[in-house]
Amino acid sequence: MLTEVIVELEDRIGALADLGELLGRQGVNISALAVVRVGEGHALAHLVLEPADVAVRALQEHGLVPERVREVLSVTLEDEPGALGRYCRLLADASIDLEAVYLAGERNGAKVLVLAVSDLEAARQLHAQEHG
Repeated sequence: MLTEVIVELEDRIGALADLGELLGRQGVNISALAVVRVGEGHALAHLVLEPADVAVRALQEHGLVPERVREVLSVTLEDEPGALGRYCRLLADASIDLEAVYLAGERNGAKVLVLAVSDLEAARQLHAQEHG
């Protein structure tokens, strides 16, 4: 199960280093990450990581209560113009809202994306139909 954990950080020098070291000491692997400043002194870190239960426990023990923990979908798209638009159009036409999207890397010349969506099961079924 691919899991996203969202946690608020202080917007300060070293905050991400502290977070990375904390999770690293616990053996947590981060496969995708986005950090966005959301206001004066605050940032939101969206992390796709495993094992999620270990990460959540470590965060809570250090006073970082996750704002959200949810299962996400990983998809692989061809690295070509229009691939993202075509895939997102399929989701939109199925009334599936994108809540977060991460570029998680490359595999055999294709892009690996992580998607947090409004209806995970419907997105999985759609993906299976398109790539089944």
